Amino acid sequence: MEPSTTFVLVVGSAAVNGLLAGASLDQSLKQLPARFTIGHVAYSKYSRAADLGYGIALYSVLGVGAALLAIAAAWSAHHDSAPSAAATPLYIGAAVAVFHSICTTQAAPTLSGQRRVADDEDALRRLFAKFQRWQTLRCSLQLFGFGVALWAVVVYAAIH
Repeated sequence: MEPSTTFVLVVGSAAVNGLLAGASLDQSLKQLPARFTIGHVAYSKYSRAADLGYGIALYSVLGVGAALLAIAAAWSAHHDSAPSAAATPLYIGAAVAVFHSICTTQAAPTLSGQRRVADDEDALRRLFAKFQRWQTLRCSLQLFGFGVALWAVVVYAAIH
C-alpha cells in the first residue's frame, strides 16, 4: 500500500522540524553563551559572518519549510477527514508553527540590528540579550513543535 499524501507530509514535517529544532538548540545552548567568554564584539563578528551570511538562507529554508510542512500536513488531514486522534497533533503543530513564525518576525530583525552597532560592546550586550529572549521562546516552540511532529508520525504510522 502506498503512503497517503498526509503521511508523507507528516514525515517531512517531522524531519524538517527536527533539523530546525537541532539548529535552534545549537544556537541557544552553544553559540549564544559564547558571547560571555569571547565578548560581544567578537561574537557579533562571528554572528554577522555566520547567522547573517549563509545562515539567512539556511534558517529561512528550515523555518519556512517547517512551517509550510506543518500547515500542509494539518490541511491534508482536514481534507482527508482524518480521525481526531490523528489530526489533533497536526493541528497543534500548525498552530505552533504560526507562533514560531510570529516570534521570528521579532527575533530576526533584532539579530540584524547588530550591523548598526557593530563595535559597541554595551549596545551589542543589550541587543543579544533581547535576541536571546526571543530565541529562547522560539527554541521552546521549535522543540515542542518537533515533539508534536513525532507524535503525529507515531499516530499516522499506527493507522497506516
